[in-house]
Amino acid sequence: MTGGETEQLLRLQTEVLEAVAQGETLPAIARMLCLRAEQLAPGVICSILLVEDGVVLRPLAAPTLPQVYTDQIDGLKAGPKAGSCGTAVYHKTEVVVSDIAIDPLWDSFRAHAEPHGLRACWSNPIINHAGRVVATFAFYYREPRGPSDLERDIVATCVHLCALAIEHERIRERNFRLAYFDVLTGLANRGRFNQLLSDVIDDEQPFGLILLDIDHLKSVNDTIGHAAGDRLIATVASRLNSVNDKLVPCRLGGDEFAVIVRGCDSHELLEHWGSLLCDASTGMVEMGGQTFEAHVTMGGALFGVDGITASTLIQNADFALYHAKQARRGGYMAFHSDLRTQMTHRHAMVREVDQALLENRIEPHYQPIVNITTNQIVGLEALARLRMPDGAVISAGQFHTALSDPRIAYEMTGQMLTQVARDMRHWLDVGLNFQHVGVNVTTGDFLRGDLADRIIDIFGRASVPLSHIVLEVNEAVFMGGSDKIVPNAVEALRARGILVALDDFGTGFASLTHLLSFPVDIIKIDRSFVTRLGVDGPSEALVSGIVDIAHKLDMRTVAEGVEREEQAEMLRRLGCNLAQGYLYARPVPARVCTSMLEAYGQTPGDSRKTA
Repeated sequence: MTGGETEQLLRLQTEVLEAVAQGETLPAIARMLCLRAEQLAPGVICSILLVEDGVVLRPLAAPTLPQVYTDQIDGLKAGPKAGSCGTAVYHKTEVVVSDIAIDPLWDSFRAHAEPHGLRACWSNPIINHAGRVVATFAFYYREPRGPSDLERDIVATCVHLCALAIEHERIRERNFRLAYFDVLTGLANRGRFNQLLSDVIDDEQPFGLILLDIDHLKSVNDTIGHAAGDRLIATVASRLNSVNDKLVPCRLGGDEFAVIVRGCDSHELLEHWGSLLCDASTGMVEMGGQTFEAHVTMGGALFGVDGITASTLIQNADFALYHAKQARRGGYMAFHSDLRTQMTHRHAMVREVDQALLENRIEPHYQPIVNITTNQIVGLEALARLRMPDGAVISAGQFHTALSDPRIAYEMTGQMLTQVARDMRHWLDVGLNFQHVGVNVTTGDFLRGDLADRIIDIFGRASVPLSHIVLEVNEAVFMGGSDKIVPNAVEALRARGILVALDDFGTGFASLTHLLSFPVDIIKIDRSFVTRLGVDGPSEALVSGIVDIAHKLDMRTVAEGVEREEQAEMLRRLGCNLAQGYLYARPVPARVCTSMLEAYGQTPGDSRKTA
């Protein structure tokens, strides 16, 4: 090799290394290598093929090969007789075919090469540091021959440079995936999502944005383990990714996902995609012999209609998701302008209740539960009230939106339990007779996992027997998940002597058949049935059926919302002997309740189970 040829190879090496350092793409670098090699060795045709999965050939660069020939070899597999390149990959060594027309290695590929005047081919495998063939570097000739010494020097340099460029690309791709893709699911991460969202906004093409959460992931982590939680996340991600190519799912972190829906120009279409995502995500997941069910809740916003900036779209889709979790868990809800007003109201109410908790302005008011036959007070229900700075008292219905904040709900339950225990201790100390006091709890109280310990600790410190407590749990809490956390926790509390009431029965998801599996002692018939007693026959039949089945299951029934004497009389005829409502008393503070217990409480001889 002459000094001039050496200088040209050094110049080629410098040019390629500079391109790699400047971040030039691998196809561009490979094309440059081919063209420079052809300049250094006039008459040759250069080709670089990548090797996919260790066996499949994919064209990377061949600027002077006919495109039709390049297309024909795309996807061919390596083997012991797979032309020059496929055989070089198979044997991990150079393959020189000096005459394609007669060499048996080309028997299956000769018809592709000869129409283009390709008469000979010399291929070298490009092997990475792990010993795996990642590409081939080939010279084609238009006459039968093998490589010259100069061509061997050129190819040796090019193979080395190509190996460096491919390894650099591999590292860059790995770093890109680490920076922009979630390791657990393989989906785009939050950083990549922000880029993708910005890109589709810049394109000004119609699209929708769906945000979704996996329901009850924390419960799975806490009860089965984080490995099961990871399995749930990965399974949901895979299901989301398989729905349609128009959908671009991303994992934002934890149980949060986003899906960019390209080409979506209406809320009706966005809801359709949401329904498909919901259906695809739902289903059983198996982990270590245990199965649990996957559910997702979604909120959607439409580009243009619901916002034209990334921040507005994300915020509005998040508003919709939040309300879906309150009103349509396991389903989809679209954004509409009223949600922003509701969210603003919720934030204001959260601040108000949070301040009330700090200042101990949350207090229980008690509504009596009365024996319809004797009009004696059998028990009480403790209802949360908020005392405003001006002294006004507002009911829980006016600040219930704040209780959707898990921290607020948890702290309110703690304050209520503490004050109820204090009041009950006082009534016991002064000799007032009552069977039980009902306290309401939320899904969040159960999901924290320490409800039993809190109740036992608070009432233990007040020396109040647990048999005086009724835990009131509504249908939505009981039916809120498929993981049995709430029923199992309720059963554990009952084992400690606490009674459990199924509140607002008939308004949610539960049916009479669920009474066979719900671990409850008391059924509280919702006021909506009681109000229609004497007005329509179906309500009377339903109440009669509930009371009859409850008796046979050894459960007590309490009718809520009794306001008229005729309602009480009909309940008595139907066999329901316990009631609460304005006919007897409104919820009152503890000091007023003390007077009511003194006047209307049961005498010790009457403190027996009332059904």
